[in-house]
Amino acid sequence: MKRILIVEDEGRISSFIAKGLKAAGFTSNVTGDGLSGRDLALTGDFDLVVLDIGLPLLDGFSVLSELKEQRPELPVLVLTARDNTDDTIYALESGAVDYMVKPFRFGELLARIRLRLKENQPEAPATELVRGDVHIDLLRRQVRVAGKEVELSARELSLAEILLHNRGQVLSREQLLSHVWGYDFDPGSNVVDVYIGYLRKKLGSDFVTTVRGFGYRVD
Repeated sequence: MKRILIVEDEGRISSFIAKGLKAAGFTSNVTGDGLSGRDLALTGDFDLVVLDIGLPLLDGFSVLSELKEQRPELPVLVLTARDNTDDTIYALESGAVDYMVKPFRFGELLARIRLRLKENQPEAPATELVRGDVHIDLLRRQVRVAGKEVELSARELSLAEILLHNRGQVLSREQLLSHVWGYDFDPGSNVVDVYIGYLRKKLGSDFVTTVRGFGYRVD
C-alpha cells in the first residue's frame, strides 16, 4: 500500500485529502508545519509528498529545496493557494513533479498522485477496475462496456472510480460530493443523484445500487 505524506497547515483541507486517499486505498500521514514535514519526508518511508507552500516554522519552498538535495527520488506534488506563474516555475524548477492551485477537486488530485506514482514505476502493468461488463482503464482513462468504448465526462469517471474502489461499501451523498466535487460543496445539492443517473444510463441500470436513506453502493 502506497504511503502519502500530507504537509498542510489547514486542518480542514488536510483531513479532506486524508479521507479521500484512504477511500482510494492509500495510507497517509498528516503534519501541519514545514519543519516536521521536512523531517518526516527525510526519515519516513513515503512514496509521495503533498506539500503546501505557506507553512509555519519552515516554508514549503525551503522544504522542497532540502528534499531535492537529500531525497531527489521522492516525488513532491505542490498544492497551494499561490497561483502566480513565478511561484509555479520556481516550484517545478526546485524539484516538484506537479503543481496544483487551491481550490481543487479531489478527483483531479487523486489522478495526478496516481500518475506521479506510476511514473516512478514505469514497468508496472496497466491497472483496470472491472465489474461485470464494465472495464475502466485507469492509465488511459478509458471505459468499455461489453467491449464497446463508452465516453464519460471527467466527473462521471471520478464518480465511477470511487464507487468501484469501495466496492461493497455504501458511500453517502456527502462522501461522494467531497471526493468528486471538492471540499467546498453544497451538502444540499442533488448533483450526485443526477450523475448516478448518468452512470446508470451509460454503464447499465444495475451498475449502482441505491441504499435508501444511506447512499449508493457498487456490489
